[in-house]
Amino acid sequence: MASKTSRDVLGRGLGVLRQAIREQPRIFVVAVVGSVLFGSMVIVSAYVVGAVVGDVVVPAIGRGEVATGTLALAAAALFGISVLRVVGIFGRRLGAGYMQYRLQAAYRRRVTRRYLDLPLSWHHRNATGTLLSNANSDVEAAWYPIAPLPFAVGTLVMLVGAIVSLFVTDWALALVGLAVFPALFALNVVYSRRMAPRQARAQRLRAEVSGIAHESFDGALVVKTMGREAQETARFAGRAGELRDALISVGRLRGVFDPLLETLPSLGTLAVLVVGAYRLRQGAVSVTELVSVAFLFTVLAFPVRAIGWVLAELPRSVAGWDRLRRVLDATGEMPYGQRVLDAATSGPATLAFADVHFSYPPAEEHQPGAQVLGEVGFTVPAGRTVALVGPTGAGKSTIASLAVRLVDPDSGAVALDGVDVRELTAASLAGTVALVAQVPFVFDDTVRANIALDRPGIDDEAVWAALRLAEADGFVSALPDGLDTMVGERGTSLSGGQRQRLTLARALAGRPRLLVLDDATSAVDPRVEAAILAGLRSSAAEPGVPAASILVVAYRRATIALADEVIYVEQGRVVARGTHTELLATVPGYADLVTAYEQAEVDRAQERPYEDEVAPLPSGLEIEVDR
Repeated sequence: MASKTSRDVLGRGLGVLRQAIREQPRIFVVAVVGSVLFGSMVIVSAYVVGAVVGDVVVPAIGRGEVATGTLALAAAALFGISVLRVVGIFGRRLGAGYMQYRLQAAYRRRVTRRYLDLPLSWHHRNATGTLLSNANSDVEAAWYPIAPLPFAVGTLVMLVGAIVSLFVTDWALALVGLAVFPALFALNVVYSRRMAPRQARAQRLRAEVSGIAHESFDGALVVKTMGREAQETARFAGRAGELRDALISVGRLRGVFDPLLETLPSLGTLAVLVVGAYRLRQGAVSVTELVSVAFLFTVLAFPVRAIGWVLAELPRSVAGWDRLRRVLDATGEMPYGQRVLDAATSGPATLAFADVHFSYPPAEEHQPGAQVLGEVGFTVPAGRTVALVGPTGAGKSTIASLAVRLVDPDSGAVALDGVDVRELTAASLAGTVALVAQVPFVFDDTVRANIALDRPGIDDEAVWAALRLAEADGFVSALPDGLDTMVGERGTSLSGGQRQRLTLARALAGRPRLLVLDDATSAVDPRVEAAILAGLRSSAAEPGVPAASILVVAYRRATIALADEVIYVEQGRVVARGTHTELLATVPGYADLVTAYEQAEVDRAQERPYEDEVAPLPSGLEIEVDR
């Protein structure tokens, strides 16, 4: 079984190397040519040194004088060989490094692109720490053998040349080489077999340590407020300790095999001297040939190690490659169509759900998925505001995700202006619809960069227009550097309501024709929220920011009352629709839910007032609240 595993790792590892060569053939050829040049000069230098010793030094000792011309010629030959060896080393290392780093960069881009193509359901099944490890340490591990690969290929050419030279010189000395070189290969194979499971385990533990660290840091608020610092530290320390032990096991194995790999060529040199001395007495070889062969064994010790380096890194490479392929071969991406909506000439978009069913995939394979939505059908008419109301778990956020095509329905259709969203191009969909999620995400950058996102046509004037519509221009103006203020990682320098208004301004800056708000103003003062929604409803809200249709997941009574129509959902189905007043009078479940939300809002305001400043309602706007 161990032998089979070793052959499997060797075969798959060589497959990874073949993939690398196919992707970077020209650079690989440059590196191999440099390596072959170096190896050839190693063999030539051995015979030049032998000639210098046998034909220059020994005769000079016998005569008691040195021929200056001959010595200068020998020095020139050695210098020329050294220059060519340097050129070979430069070409080999430059080509290998360039090839390795290009492959790493290319596969980081591929993995990241694949992350963006895969649906959210796939991301929900994979820990963030594992995904970070895939894009970083797994990419590095997969292409780690590339650095010594050209050296190893050149070494193989050099070994063939060395063995041929040995047979040309003397068969007995050639037999010594035939005994030493296979022994080196056999030792490297044993080394690779024992190293494979250790490297695979270490690579897996790297991802787990990264995952625990990311989870602890990302959940720092929960960890600190729940007093879990010691437990999280212990959890991380335990897994980090396992990684430490795994890496020590790798190092211990290297500590055993490295001396053996260093010793074998030295033993070969000793055997050559012993056998060579015997053959010298027989007159079968000359001093020049004996010195050349002994020197050749000495200088071959280091290049031969390159083959061992490649074989030793193959298990780690296979482990990293397998983890990369799991991402690159993952299925479930949502292909886009070819149709385009004309956002320049059209007004607010019409959103329509038609008999939509949706189920999230199971956590484990071969298990049925849980149905979230069934027979959902409603319309958000152009320029109108529709509130989506329902108890927790009713499917409101799933409806919002379907509206912006973060997921696709199992059956039925979601359409914009009568066109199924699955038929639209990615650019057309992104230019038509904007989602402001329940949990705001802010990049560690300036206010301007967070809103503009390097999108063409969004200058400072457009940024300020979006900020005014999101009722965020006041606090942004008060920031130390205005639009140039750094907001910190995830917007840590801002309050929750400020972050929500910043993300709302980001969505508005893109001038969407449909705006989907998934409880996007829950941390905002109710009066500010009312002012925002009232501004969004007005067709003349802000010059340069066209009016949009709005689908809002709402909880507050005041917010719901602003909607033209309310869709009430329970257990993934639309059970009632109408105005806020109509549903209060006719749907007991809706009335109970809204009343409960309102009481919870009052209690929250009494216990913890909102951090955001209170903005006055627009002139002439009055909200009728049913008691």
